[in-house]
Amino acid sequence: MQNRIARLIAFGGGEFAEAEEVVDEFLESVKDKNDARVAVITAATEEPEGAGVKYNNLFRGRDIPHVNAVNVSEREDSFDRGSLEKIEEADALFFTGGDQLHVTSLIGGSPLHNLIHKRYREGVAIAGTSAGAMMMSSSIIISGASDQTPKIGAVEIAPGMDIIKGTIIDTHFSQRGRHGRLLTAVAHYPQVLGLGIDEGTALKVENGHFRVIGKGVVTVVDGSLLVHSNLPYKERNEPLGLFGVTIHVLPAGYCYDLERREPIDSKESDREIAQSA
Repeated sequence: MQNRIARLIAFGGGEFAEAEEVVDEFLESVKDKNDARVAVITAATEEPEGAGVKYNNLFRGRDIPHVNAVNVSEREDSFDRGSLEKIEEADALFFTGGDQLHVTSLIGGSPLHNLIHKRYREGVAIAGTSAGAMMMSSSIIISGASDQTPKIGAVEIAPGMDIIKGTIIDTHFSQRGRHGRLLTAVAHYPQVLGLGIDEGTALKVENGHFRVIGKGVVTVVDGSLLVHSNLPYKERNEPLGLFGVTIHVLPAGYCYDLERREPIDSKESDREIAQSA
């Protein structure tokens, strides 16, 4: 982690407003500010106006006085002074769902991208749902079928926004049967940590750990101990053979140490996080 105290919430999809615990965790850092500002970044969606209204109503309904939509529909919008000012003034940032490639291609490497990283290092809370969560990782899945056997070349992967370093995130995970495609992604890039987040579920990154909140699970796919892979020797779309992949399934209350790549059960998590702070 670049900043051990930064707060980040990656939500696995479904209706964000219905995940009250997750919304509360996101707004925790701004709830006591009299003039709190949340910037809603709509780059992922093809319906930015509707998304802006939706999250404006949600956050204002939680007593946030200022909710500013940052519409990035063209690459040039990531250089717009007005958009940069909204991010600079915000106390929290929220990324809508849609298409994660829209986020990376429209924002990646721009002044807006650099400013988002700066605000994150400063401790500003960032949350994103679905594609808005997937884009946070260092690598992103941009295509790949669900409910499929792990196969060579079955996913397309591109660089992400690199907010959660050394990871690749998939969302709607159990609901859409995406275990095979995340295994395939990790087989192609064993150095990254695969994180599959269920709908209605989030991982909250803080102090070098993440904690699971919500109603489902986060599935961790770790290829660091992978001792055999047939990927270099087979043709595209042939089934993968993998030995030594480590998989953890973490429900609410469980934590994971992103630096040591170790899960922490719910009984130990509070003590571990307190010691690392």
